[in-house]
Amino acid sequence: MTGNCFCDSIQRTKKFFDNATKIFDEKDAAFAPKPGLFSTAQHIAHAAQAIDWFVDGAFSPDGMSHDFENMEKQVRAIHTLKESRDWMDRAVARAISVLEKKSMEEMMQPIAGQIMAGAPRIAMCEAIADHTAHHRGALAVYARLLDKVPPMPYE
Repeated sequence: MTGNCFCDSIQRTKKFFDNATKIFDEKDAAFAPKPGLFSTAQHIAHAAQAIDWFVDGAFSPDGMSHDFENMEKQVRAIHTLKESRDWMDRAVARAISVLEKKSMEEMMQPIAGQIMAGAPRIAMCEAIADHTAHHRGALAVYARLLDKVPPMPYE
């Protein structure tokens, strides 16, 4: 078995995320419900960054990075939907590029480090889907606060 089944999971996750966030346009990019929270664009960027984080961490001998301060700085530097959506496109393309080359044996090897420690690498695909769904939900609330109706992600 090749990594194609893992790639399908990542592609579905992105499809659902894109469907759920297509309601936003550039004028919504800076919206945040209150100071200090991620803006709409930053939420999308954070979801993209997490895909990179899970993929890198699952295959690293050190596991997932704990440099959350730097990761937050990278996300806070994003100000447009174009930037964040481009990041999402790159993260998904990169994840697929990595996963399509992996065997089931490689995907069953344990993740190192403290986060998801000992779980098989295959679990990061579910973690990516779960984390991305979490941010889809937050962004649905943002859409409502902007008087928009969030679309059904599964169409």
